[in-house]
Amino acid sequence: MIQSQYFETHSTGEVTCTLCPHLCKLKDQKRGNCGVRINRNGLLYSENYGRVTAIHFDPIEKKPLYHFYPGSQILSIGTLGCNLSCQFCQNFEISQANFESHDFSSIYSPEEVLKVARSRSENIGISFTYNEPTIWYEFVKDVSQQSREYDMVTTMVTNGFINSKPLASLLPYLDAFNVDLKAFTDDFYRKYTSSLLSPVKDSILQIKDAGKHIEITNLVIPDLNDDPKTFREMVSWISREVGENTVLHLSRYFPVYKMSIPRTSMETLQLLYTIAREYLTHVFYGNVSELKNGRDTICPACNAVAITREGYYTRISGLNQDGKCSNCGKKIIQHYRIGNTNV
Repeated sequence: MIQSQYFETHSTGEVTCTLCPHLCKLKDQKRGNCGVRINRNGLLYSENYGRVTAIHFDPIEKKPLYHFYPGSQILSIGTLGCNLSCQFCQNFEISQANFESHDFSSIYSPEEVLKVARSRSENIGISFTYNEPTIWYEFVKDVSQQSREYDMVTTMVTNGFINSKPLASLLPYLDAFNVDLKAFTDDFYRKYTSSLLSPVKDSILQIKDAGKHIEITNLVIPDLNDDPKTFREMVSWISREVGENTVLHLSRYFPVYKMSIPRTSMETLQLLYTIAREYLTHVFYGNVSELKNGRDTICPACNAVAITREGYYTRISGLNQDGKCSNCGKKIIQHYRIGNTNV
């Protein structure tokens, strides 16, 4: 347990957490929406510092990050809790839990995490993932700061629901993000995640303005966020505000947790893929095995295949040592190390 930096104390003994836009106002001994921040005698504490529920070496494509050191291996690590309450959560066993109801985590210091990360020479760094990393703020920041001593990269898979001040303090120590843009209407965010869209958009722009690598994932849920007109507005906004080369992962929904809507049809995914390609250079399918296209990275200049993917196996087939197309010389990948191929 560690004291949070982001809170305000009131004369009543209540505290307001200022880490995320929920701004939870908590009475003594009460937790916030995330389930891991608690008011103890007028001070706000994080209960999850160093508490680890999952730690594995993964292909970086599993995050998913397709254009950030493709073919590399990265240590993935997560804890408990989330500041959203998505009815369709894929990792609800840990994201919708707290340490009052679950006690299946190990305790690591930042130094111990880095020791694990350095135990494999081919590992390029650490990815904070599985649950929502921003609610693990203090630990993420400490690990990321110390990782700089070993020239390791750090990445975050996040819902983007964090206030601008703490995000600004974290950005110098993180290299890449995959942000889950769940929909493009406040109505969806309110009904199905108990949050808001605008802070997520603000976070995406803040990450982009900081010069960090960013990819975006959109889980397509039938009849809830698959309207072609609204989807077009979303990909147009991404292209205009974040850049046409921003990687978009279109992920197929399957019924899970509190949502029983049938899985996304292939026809819907293909329609949205076609729309997205009108605005974005690099669009990929996720959670799909049926389709052969929409997995490989294609050179936008000459249409040569630069990176081939089968599941999480990645083969660098058409890039030179500078991340340029080996056929025409077009720069495709900004962050690249030659010789990476994962299984």
